[in-house]
Amino acid sequence: MQKKRLIIAMTGATGAVYGVRMLQHLQPQPEWETHLVISDAGIVNLKHELDMKRADLYRLADVTHGIGDIAASIASGGFKTEGMIIAPCSMKTLAAVAHGFGDNLISRSADVVLKERRRLVIMPRETPLNLMHIRNMATVTEMGGIMFPPMPAFYSKSDSLSAMVDETVGRVLDLFGANVEGLYTPWEGL
Repeated sequence: MQKKRLIIAMTGATGAVYGVRMLQHLQPQPEWETHLVISDAGIVNLKHELDMKRADLYRLADVTHGIGDIAASIASGGFKTEGMIIAPCSMKTLAAVAHGFGDNLISRSADVVLKERRRLVIMPRETPLNLMHIRNMATVTEMGGIMFPPMPAFYSKSDSLSAMVDETVGRVLDLFGANVEGLYTPWEGL
């Protein structure tokens, strides 16, 4: 069986739990192969927010890539993937993606995903937004990317932070057709 490949990238923005939960959810799904790349600031944030080490994170992914490895498989359009999720995405990385500045493996892989017309989902995490943040989001959207700020949906009446995170993770993974049963309930009206 040919596995579906999905790139999960994590930066130093707050919200490391989103990338971790995506990897945890995809790990037991045999039809998916995850490719992880995390920035140096992402590693710092992982330790600060989740008290998690790089090695613990790496065990959740099928394949890991170094941030500086621009010769990695995911840096080429010839390497077929379903797309890429940047969760969380710093404003620095968003700017690099918006302006085609492939200075590391995250921004290079995002550029490849966009040029190959594959799905790119960016979970930006910054508030308040300045005009350049908004323009960069618009630019990426115009290139075909999906901006998915991790905002909780209060209509689900989740009773915990973990449930709110899982709902967002489920909605993002659903964009790629991943099995998200139990992570969120689609809205069916009142």
